[in-house]
Amino acid sequence: GVYMKFAEPAASKNGAYLFCYFLGNRPNEERICFAVSKDGYNFTPLNDNRPVIEQKLGTRCCRDPFILRGNDCFYIVATDMKSDDGWESNHGIVTFKSDDLIHWYDECAVDFHSFDSTADADKIWAPQAMYDEKAKKYMVYFSCHNKNSEKPLAIWYTYTADFKTFSKPSELFSSTSGLDIIDADIVKKDGKYHMYYKDECVKTIAHSISDSLCGEYREYENNVVSCTERHVEGNCMYNITGTDTYVMIMDLYVDGGYYMQQTEDMMNFLPVDKKDFSLDFHPRHGSMLHITDDEYYILIKNFSK
Repeated sequence: GVYMKFAEPAASKNGAYLFCYFLGNRPNEERICFAVSKDGYNFTPLNDNRPVIEQKLGTRCCRDPFILRGNDCFYIVATDMKSDDGWESNHGIVTFKSDDLIHWYDECAVDFHSFDSTADADKIWAPQAMYDEKAKKYMVYFSCHNKNSEKPLAIWYTYTADFKTFSKPSELFSSTSGLDIIDADIVKKDGKYHMYYKDECVKTIAHSISDSLCGEYREYENNVVSCTERHVEGNCMYNITGTDTYVMIMDLYVDGGYYMQQTEDMMNFLPVDKKDFSLDFHPRHGSMLHITDDEYYILIKNFSK
């Protein structure tokens, strides 16, 4: 490959980072786990890398957990899926709520077969959410495919106020290539919405951009942003607090482990050297939440032996 220089890790100014992930394709690995970091590069699993939530509804297995800070609480949304049942078996998501990051309640399994537009869905994958200031609701977006549909896997969306009831889903973005895309992650910066997603054909991460959260998202030429030829998915982008640096982590789902790269302009990335980051606990597709020092210490205290 092309020789590429490595990025210099940025110095995080305050607070900490909570990484929310799952572990693998066996049912007992399709569980929500947490890890924390003070610098945004080196992560330590909590609870000995064991699950922090017991799922009781839906398939009782979940993948691709996304954690967000709500107006006065926290939410997790995840793919309600047991991969043992097959890659075309799922048609829903599962949601949880918490006041303190420790105790999770209000579990809700949402079956998208209850909506006309997704009555045939055989894939509802990797939900994420962002608060929409205009709508005063959360936009939940996810990868969707309907059985018997000519349309490829694309990014769809729905609105919710409480992560229990949802509006009728519709398409948000599909690639002009007409090919499958999954794992969208939207980041807002300077009034623009950057959507990073996996191109399922090339197994790489690409980028589109919009002036508003619910679209329209525009692709441009040469919009691949991964710095590696290796197969990656489950891209997750987050800011290093108090800096202009954004880090993207990706699941090396074929080779195992994680790949990290970073940017300041949201388009041009450099890889982070393996020696400069650690995610050595077999995480799969997850998400990142900025937390306060207090929240960090409460998590550490609660999940230590």
